[in-house]
Amino acid sequence: MTILDGKKISNDIKEEIKAEVDKMKANNEKVPHLAAVIVGNDGASLTYVGSKVRACERVGFESTMVRLSNTTSEIELLDKIEDLNNDDDIDGFIIQLPLPPQIDTQKVLMAVNPEKDVDGFHPMNFGKMALDMSTFIPATPFGILELLDRYQVDTKGKHTVVIGRSHIVGRPMSILMGRKGFPGNSTVTLTHSHTKNITQITSQADIIISALGVPNFLKAEMVKDDAVIIDVGITRVTDESHPKGYVITGDVDFENVSKKASFITPVPGGVGPMTIAMLLKNTLLAREQHRLK
Repeated sequence: MTILDGKKISNDIKEEIKAEVDKMKANNEKVPHLAAVIVGNDGASLTYVGSKVRACERVGFESTMVRLSNTTSEIELLDKIEDLNNDDDIDGFIIQLPLPPQIDTQKVLMAVNPEKDVDGFHPMNFGKMALDMSTFIPATPFGILELLDRYQVDTKGKHTVVIGRSHIVGRPMSILMGRKGFPGNSTVTLTHSHTKNITQITSQADIIISALGVPNFLKAEMVKDDAVIIDVGITRVTDESHPKGYVITGDVDFENVSKKASFITPVPGGVGPMTIAMLLKNTLLAREQHRLK
């Protein structure tokens, strides 16, 4: 069994990006600039954005954090997005989700200029991805592809089962794993909360990508020998015996499933670190595209 080490691979990617940025600096070129918009004081969101800012510093990007209050109106947020769309110094920006209830998330994501949408959430970028055109791939699916690529996990002709159909992970993953090329060329089954006989389906899978958000959902008896397991789930589970009072748990019963798997991602340290690395990669791509204009 091989651990798909997202921490190591994400560090490799950051070093590669830093080398590119160092070249830009040596040529007196503008370095990539990533902005993040955060509305409110959600603890997890603040942590995520903070880690993105630190990652930018590490690779030599410029970064801007736009903090807005919890009472920000939809109009105010849309005005801020328009400012970022029109700011030539910003190469890419993200809107940290979730947003407060008074704001229509879909309307906000639609307002982002697709050329600066480094999260890959805009329908134009999603459509291009579905048509196999060059575009920004959402960071988490992009990270999973990169892990499969760098560990040379065979996907051609394999049966891939995706658990969960979110627009951020499950649905894009189901499209990407079925595309021509590597990683891809697999036969994909997309499962969700209404799927019947899910154990029957997962037990036939060569590759399982679980993005459900239910701790320890995938048990050993649901997995065949030598399956490849990608665990996207990340849930805080209360644990009084732990110093923090909780543990971070994935969708997969790691202890038991890992005994049967050929490759598996740990939680934490698997898919999570890859997400930020690929966000940086998308921002570098955005800078390249703006430079060529």
